[in-house]
Amino acid sequence: MSQEPLAERMRPTRLEDLIGQSHLTAPNTFLFRAIKNGTVPSLILWGPPGVGKTTIANIIANEVKAPFYTLSAISAGVKDIRAVIEKAKFQQGVVLFIDEIHRFNKSQQDALLGAVEKGQIRLIGATTENPSFEVNAALLSRCQVFTLNSLEKKDLEAMIQQALEHDILMKKKNVELKETEALLRLSGGDGRKLLNLLEIVVNAIPEDPIVVTNDKVTAIAQQKVAIYDKSGEQHYDIISAFIKSIRGSDPNAAVYWLARMIEGGEDVKFIARRLVILASEDIGNANPNALLLATQAFEAVKIIGYPEARIILSQCVTYLASSAKSNASYVAINQAQSIVRQEGDLPVPIHLRNAPTKLMKDLNYGKGYKYAHDYEGNFVEEEFMPDKLKGVKLYDPGRNARENDLRKNLQKMWGKKYGY
Repeated sequence: MSQEPLAERMRPTRLEDLIGQSHLTAPNTFLFRAIKNGTVPSLILWGPPGVGKTTIANIIANEVKAPFYTLSAISAGVKDIRAVIEKAKFQQGVVLFIDEIHRFNKSQQDALLGAVEKGQIRLIGATTENPSFEVNAALLSRCQVFTLNSLEKKDLEAMIQQALEHDILMKKKNVELKETEALLRLSGGDGRKLLNLLEIVVNAIPEDPIVVTNDKVTAIAQQKVAIYDKSGEQHYDIISAFIKSIRGSDPNAAVYWLARMIEGGEDVKFIARRLVILASEDIGNANPNALLLATQAFEAVKIIGYPEARIILSQCVTYLASSAKSNASYVAINQAQSIVRQEGDLPVPIHLRNAPTKLMKDLNYGKGYKYAHDYEGNFVEEEFMPDKLKGVKLYDPGRNARENDLRKNLQKMWGKKYGY
């Protein structure tokens, strides 16, 4: 027992002892009732690293008293899945927990389908990635998705206090917790990483009492904590530096941060997906080819995989970093959504409404609509906004060669109305 990391020793076995995620585990919630009644369905737990996904799975195993099997998508394959399914044929209510289920490919996920559908196993999948993108639609439709929130400062501090007060090994030490900021910052909101860092720090301070300060935590962490943790703070810091380097048009820095992620074992699809988003958010109509290239790069790396996928990623990254930039489309949709939330469901103008029935035609739906292709240049000035938003400009083309051409075209058509 003493050889287990602190985070493992402190892992709760009852819902009542879990810190955070009260929106899922409070007595009046669906999940709480399902666990207490032993009627847990197949489910996907989606949330950041170290917020309780594995813990909830273990609590379910402990409370429902069912046969419980665990697989990691990093190391398990179809053979391992089928072995569990075979065992489940001779047992009732089997629960199969798959950590990092987003790392399973389509064939591996398909191997689960029949057993989940027939109720031979109750699947619990844990993922840090959006299951809508990473879990097959057929499998996802057979599972309920529960979203876990990031742990708040009060939750993390409560975890520290709980460990110091209740862990047998920690209680034997004379620990004075002077400051917590460095522990919280270096753990990046990851409860597992927080507790293990606390244990590393406490064990590394030789004096008695053991006084924990920000300076001591930082110094010890620099010596003993891994440089890149794809599930922790470094993951988010490096992807941030990566994206900002591309946005800032520096292909050299972008490739460096790309290499850091590749060497750290980062999921190739995670990197490629961020490039697709960036191509639209930060380049947009300044260079529409950027989105095409990023999308094709995403599809290519899924087929190729490492190590050769690094070449495809490098090509895409250097192209995006070297491209002209514009966030005009990103700004436009943000403004439009803000208006929708503020103004609610404004009525569609009568002349723009569809009129598939006689009643709708009698009510003048679609009356007065001007079909653009019937006019010279395929354009005629017409009102397309709700009455309350007449003249509101949402898209303002960026100041670059391609969008300047778009601006000129919009000026010709809408200059007077929208001020292009």
